[in-house]
Amino acid sequence: MITGPRDTLKRARKLRSEMSLSERMLWRIRRGRPDGFKFRRQHPAGIYVLDFYCPAVRLAIEVDGQTHDGERAAQQHIARANFLKSQHVATLRVPATAIMTNLKTAVTRIIEVCKERAMKISERQDKPPVPLHHPADGPPPRAGEDRL
Repeated sequence: MITGPRDTLKRARKLRSEMSLSERMLWRIRRGRPDGFKFRRQHPAGIYVLDFYCPAVRLAIEVDGQTHDGERAAQQHIARANFLKSQHVATLRVPATAIMTNLKTAVTRIIEVCKERAMKISERQDKPPVPLHHPADGPPPRAGEDRL
């Protein structure tokens, strides 16, 4: 589970009561768990607070409004994306205008991405683990012996 320090957790709790209209619209649909994907809102992740996070498929959803425009915001997005990537969390950016104008399409796209990630995760789990040595080649050489 990805989480953050205590001050980030406090900030996330505060942000839950200050969600934008587009975030509230999306949360109203997402909290019903369409297609079984549970989301958390304003979830702490390191020093960042994710708008929405689905732990089952390790997907963060960021609702991009006007505050996400500009050079400084772009640099913050890159830093956040790099951190999330290091934690094996994918990010889906959804423009606030897309939510406001066509909520159903936005939710459908989010569900599609969740399903794609769920399939990738299940495929990785279905693969057998890589053996530490190759049994067909025989046992590893004894200490002090070189393998030819």
